[in-house]
Amino acid sequence: MAIDIGQFVQTFFDESLEGLDVMEAGLLALSPGAADLEQINTIFRAAHSIKGGSGTFGFSEVTGFTHAMETLLDKMREGSLVVTAETVNTLLESVDCLREMLVSLREKADIDDAQAENLRIRLLSLLEQKETATGAAKEESSAPSLTLPAAEIIGWRIEFLPHPQLMHSGNDPVRIFRELSTLGELTAQADCSCLPRLAEMNPEDCYLSWQLELHSDASHEAVAEVFAWVEDECELHIEPLAAPVPATPPKAQEAAASADKPEAPTASTDETRQGELVLERRKIGDRRQNERRTSAAAADSGSIRVSIDKVDSVINLVGELVTTQSMLGALGADFEMSRLDKLHEALDQLDRNTRDLQEHVMRIRMLPVSSVFSRFSRIVHDVSGKLGKQVELIINGEQTEIDKTVIEKIGDPLVHLVRNSLDHGLEPPEERLRQDKPETGKIMLDAYHKSGSIFIEVGDDGRGLDREALLRKGLENGLLKPGEDYSDEQIYELIFHPGLSTAKQISDVSGRGVGMDVVRRNIQDVGGNIQIASERGHGTKITICLPLTLAILDGQLVTVGRDCYIIPLLSIIESVQARNEMINRVAGKNELFRFRGEHLPILRLYELFGAQGAVTDLEKGLLVVVEADGRQVGLFVDDLLGQQQVSIKSLEKNFRRVPGIAGATILGDGRVGLILDISGLIRINPAM
Repeated sequence: MAIDIGQFVQTFFDESLEGLDVMEAGLLALSPGAADLEQINTIFRAAHSIKGGSGTFGFSEVTGFTHAMETLLDKMREGSLVVTAETVNTLLESVDCLREMLVSLREKADIDDAQAENLRIRLLSLLEQKETATGAAKEESSAPSLTLPAAEIIGWRIEFLPHPQLMHSGNDPVRIFRELSTLGELTAQADCSCLPRLAEMNPEDCYLSWQLELHSDASHEAVAEVFAWVEDECELHIEPLAAPVPATPPKAQEAAASADKPEAPTASTDETRQGELVLERRKIGDRRQNERRTSAAAADSGSIRVSIDKVDSVINLVGELVTTQSMLGALGADFEMSRLDKLHEALDQLDRNTRDLQEHVMRIRMLPVSSVFSRFSRIVHDVSGKLGKQVELIINGEQTEIDKTVIEKIGDPLVHLVRNSLDHGLEPPEERLRQDKPETGKIMLDAYHKSGSIFIEVGDDGRGLDREALLRKGLENGLLKPGEDYSDEQIYELIFHPGLSTAKQISDVSGRGVGMDVVRRNIQDVGGNIQIASERGHGTKITICLPLTLAILDGQLVTVGRDCYIIPLLSIIESVQARNEMINRVAGKNELFRFRGEHLPILRLYELFGAQGAVTDLEKGLLVVVEADGRQVGLFVDDLLGQQQVSIKSLEKNFRRVPGIAGATILGDGRVGLILDISGLIRINPAM
């Protein structure tokens, strides 16, 4: 029966993209001039797996491109090719190109053949440079007693005898032969002598063996590498396939050898033009790289890998729920008041099981934040090289888990913050030396749990924010009033204002005054907030506070008239009973109340939402002090009902977008409760 391998294509794409991440991390860990054999082997194995898988599914473009990378890596691990910055950078660009090829194939889009060909030429040119540099040394060290010139070996004779269980581990001789054929012209002859009768045959066992002839100039190591994955599951014999030696005079042999010898590579005009094109493409490489990585992540957003332990926990809890259901069913079938205590016990058990199941299901959606942090090593490597800065990236807490949806939303904001630190925060090496700082600057990424939330910090030890420059810009743009005394926090908040930038020079890294407002908006969209701390000359730290998940919200239920609303607990500072002496009215309309030495505006929710039957006297209701966007406000409500976890439902998908409302939920009594968007309420309130 034929097996449809198409069902495994998605798995190939997922595993190949993970392999590219492994390759990228390994390449970034390589130091020029140092041969870290373990790292190079890790990179080589990832490339080899991608090449083998692409050959299996017929993706010849990926197979050919990866083969060029694999050949270069093979020379590096042999030690015959020195690790240089140029080699590492070229391989990193090749990883980006390969990622784009895989995403294009997955989305059934066209591959950028020109880019792939240019990079393949660069990979081969690195090999040719190595061969040119070592060719003379090889000639001098050649032994005069050599009787069989290398040119006479025209290929390899291979005897391949698989063990019966070879295919049990997922290996396939056809895939091996397909990869072997990429090295040259392959002929195969099968030996069927061990085939049993049909009734005795196990379809999962391998009964065939093969005699192979490969006409190729590939090395013995390259041929053996094709069989590396099955070397413990077969008997393998590889012998050189030699051409007949013609009976010609020695001088004629020398002439023929010199005629067959390839000429030293020279840079043609076309290759020069191609090199110039590559340089031009490098200039826009940073932007395209981020777009490709974002595209790859977006394409994979529909799936998630879950450990078997998490699945087992959910299955066990479902079993307990079934048991509890049986208990309740038995009680309901023959219920008497004398069994009321048993009913209460069963309901308590149902409540515990439901909460445990909710917790474990939410854990399935949790992913380590390392999936976001892993991209920053590459960004720091590329951008610091472009800016001529020396940077050390320090990452802590990368195993901190956060909801998958939140991870997808915060990737771009974090990229912008890191690039800002690289461009604006860290000084050039010579400037740091003048300030008695280490020549190498530091960027710190940290993630941790605290008070039921996730905190992510992006910090640097650079020049810090220029308070005076921000104050001047704020006054020039009418964002601040002359003569007022502003705190550092209020001044630093100006960097989130659209179009405001203190950069003296505009670059393609940052400095146009766009982005920080988008950073804040994206973080607010997932129910988070952002704070800034900075010290001139010592660096800046930006702290992002995020909810653990977007599916479940810890909220405070409040009543306004006959309606019920939910205020996110993360936004609440305090609830107070207002008194008349605390209230001030500005211009007869706007209301302020005094709270801890400050005057905060009051938002009457019944006026905003048109609630009927609500309390209108400030002394008879409550003021809930909330904070968002660095600003505080008092929400006037009738009363507090209690705290509760609620399941968030999108109001926009089920109805329409309502300003000031983040979503909706179904309450215990069946009513619909609206979840307040504190940032949105502040934005739509004219008093703010």
